[in-house]
Amino acid sequence: MLCSLVSNGQPQTPDRLELTVPWWSFTKTVLATTALSLVRDGLIGLDERILDQPFTLRQLLRHEAGLADYGELAQYHTAVTNSELAWSADEMMQRLDGARLRYSPGTGWRYSNVGYLLIGRLIERLTDLTLDNAVTKRVLSPLGLSNVRFAETRADLQTPHLGSTSNYDPAWVYHGLLIGPISQAALFLDRLLRGDLLSTSLLQEMQTARALDGPIPGRPWITPGYGLGVMQGSIEGGHSLCGHTGCGPGSVIAAYRICDGDTSACCAAFEAGASEGAVEAFVVGKLVQAIRGG
Repeated sequence: MLCSLVSNGQPQTPDRLELTVPWWSFTKTVLATTALSLVRDGLIGLDERILDQPFTLRQLLRHEAGLADYGELAQYHTAVTNSELAWSADEMMQRLDGARLRYSPGTGWRYSNVGYLLIGRLIERLTDLTLDNAVTKRVLSPLGLSNVRFAETRADLQTPHLGSTSNYDPAWVYHGLLIGPISQAALFLDRLLRGDLLSTSLLQEMQTARALDGPIPGRPWITPGYGLGVMQGSIEGGHSLCGHTGCGPGSVIAAYRICDGDTSACCAAFEAGASEGAVEAFVVGKLVQAIRGG
């Protein structure tokens, strides 16, 4: 398993030539951070309705907007299994009936990649930049990250030396799929949550989670929840975990941070052919060990 650990702001993993891996849904945390930088700069309010829709930015970021997800379409999974080219966003929305809300915004919770597609479009509209450029300018560069970009071709996702030979078209991830070294995922989360980019009040908003049904079988969460682009909740031992897990064809990434008083630890891990629970449990073990000084 690839792993990178940051303890009290200091990288603990030896420098080495690192492999580029897909960040899968950890990309959502980066997109949420970019959106919150727009809030910071007064370009939009968290509780402002957006894109002429009945939902707010907060509801989109927390999966409370009432939107469905294309992952529920059987034909999507068939197309991915057959290594087909991704549909256009318009075709996907038509197949999904994606404009129809499944519940009134704010009254329920439903994980939705479509919501983050709309967030990406909002970022582009408010910055007058491509999503790639906006994310780099507003988040990646200010946090000192390098070698992180959006995947554009199937070849970007092929890592046979890790046991993953996926022929997955990254365009299936309609909000965009970041790829980069695992160390950069750990540094991003650690620097973000220690306050290097957003104000304390915005970070508190980000980590204010909607409680979900839990615990989740096979995963370390006791009281899982979802904040603004982050998975947030308690684990055994009373620690609160903040970060995100992502999975795609053939691999899983998990990046989380915990604090205990003035001590903090952040760990990101990536594994091909593993379950979400297995990678999360590995990360939790590393974090607890780091917090305890092991």
